[in-house]
Amino acid sequence: MEQTDKEVAGGTVGTPGRMNAGDTGYGGVPGGKQASSAGDSEAAPLLVPEPEADPAKHWKPMSKPELEAAAGGPGWRKMRCYAVVLFWLVWVAMLTISIVIIVMSPHPVAAPLKWWQKSLFYRLQPSLLTGAQAKGSGGINAICEQLPYLRSLGIGALILEGLFDEEVFPSNLNETNERFGTLPQIQHLIAESNKTGLKMLLDLCELNLLGPHDLSRNTATIQHALRFWLEQGAAGFVICDTDAAYSVKTLMGWRDVFKEFNSDHEERIMVVKQTGDVLPLLNTTSKNVKLVDVVMKSILPSSRHHLSAHEVAAAIKTQLQTREEDIWPSWTIGGKASHNLKKLLLVLMMTLPGSPAVQHNYMIDQTQDSKTNSTVALFSSLSDSRAREEALLYGSFTFLPYNTSNSSSNSTLSPSSHPMLAFLRSWGCVHLLILLNAGPELHSLDPAWAPSLPEHGVFVTSTGMDRMGSTPLNALELQPYEAVVIKF
Repeated sequence: MEQTDKEVAGGTVGTPGRMNAGDTGYGGVPGGKQASSAGDSEAAPLLVPEPEADPAKHWKPMSKPELEAAAGGPGWRKMRCYAVVLFWLVWVAMLTISIVIIVMSPHPVAAPLKWWQKSLFYRLQPSLLTGAQAKGSGGINAICEQLPYLRSLGIGALILEGLFDEEVFPSNLNETNERFGTLPQIQHLIAESNKTGLKMLLDLCELNLLGPHDLSRNTATIQHALRFWLEQGAAGFVICDTDAAYSVKTLMGWRDVFKEFNSDHEERIMVVKQTGDVLPLLNTTSKNVKLVDVVMKSILPSSRHHLSAHEVAAAIKTQLQTREEDIWPSWTIGGKASHNLKKLLLVLMMTLPGSPAVQHNYMIDQTQDSKTNSTVALFSSLSDSRAREEALLYGSFTFLPYNTSNSSSNSTLSPSSHPMLAFLRSWGCVHLLILLNAGPELHSLDPAWAPSLPEHGVFVTSTGMDRMGSTPLNALELQPYEAVVIKF
């Protein structure tokens, strides 16, 4: 019993002594060393926290090698340079391809127009000259005073009608119709016209130039007369298709005379007035020989009485549907129409393909202010549109049959008999729609008409000079005797 107590006291016998000794027991210290005390073992933390980073060291800027290492090294810098160069090369290639596509894609090409194809013709009537002379101002002097005014309206050529008397021309070149002025006065008029920029054409229609006698002698006399007036500065002549001079042989001889005065910047022309529904054909042996430059056609047929709205609409429709593409037309009114239709016919004449030939008694008078004279204002607007809109010079022509709904409840007109017409002048992406209401009633367009047209357009001009801005096509109403020009 004593021995046991000694063993326990000495720590050599019993379980507690063995737990504190050894290298694998609970609470033992690795490496075979005994812990110095129980308190040190219990005070040691189980999780040791990482040392806090130095704030100054955390925000320290990176050096260039560190930046290159972070960005992937020098190889990444070269790759980024290559990517930028590749981007600009692709962009330039796309731009080049786009330009090539635009240049190579089909687009309308404007054929160069002759001076008479771009000009507005102004027909000087004998009544103008005699009326001015009766007032004491002198017919020729009155015309000379109006030349700058006419040029400011966009007129490019004058046709002097009734100048010669059949009894004295062409045998006596110095003799003109004594009612209109002497030869020096006519020469002065032509010279002043050329200075102003206006071409002057002389009307020889219905003069019976060849006569019934010696044809060869008359032909030589006529050619001598043509040379004389071409030397004075005349830009051409006008004959009728019923004249004996309207023949292949005569016109070929006249062409030879014209060649003596033609140049690259100036060309003399031959104009033929068409008196019937169809122009008589001239059978030439060579298709390249063009004997006639311009054919002057009347929109309305000749009549002793004023044509009704339906007769005017029928005449216009006939002209629109039977246009000839191989001749250059010059449109004039021709027949008689009511005063209400004069502005409508002016819009029609100025928007058809060809060169308008306006008569003096239809419009222009310098004594009236263009701001108060609605006809002059309309003419100026149409002239400016022809100079600005390529569609009116080069554009194609499309006749548009359509339906309308009559806004008048008392109307007895059937949908097929209403006096309304429409056509398109198109050039590239630009379209000009011309609508004509030749009747005395209000008309609105059928919403189902021409579904291929845009829904909205912009007014270019109208007979009342009161249309402007954008308009929905389906809601458009045309007043009686109104014509409008709309741009899409």
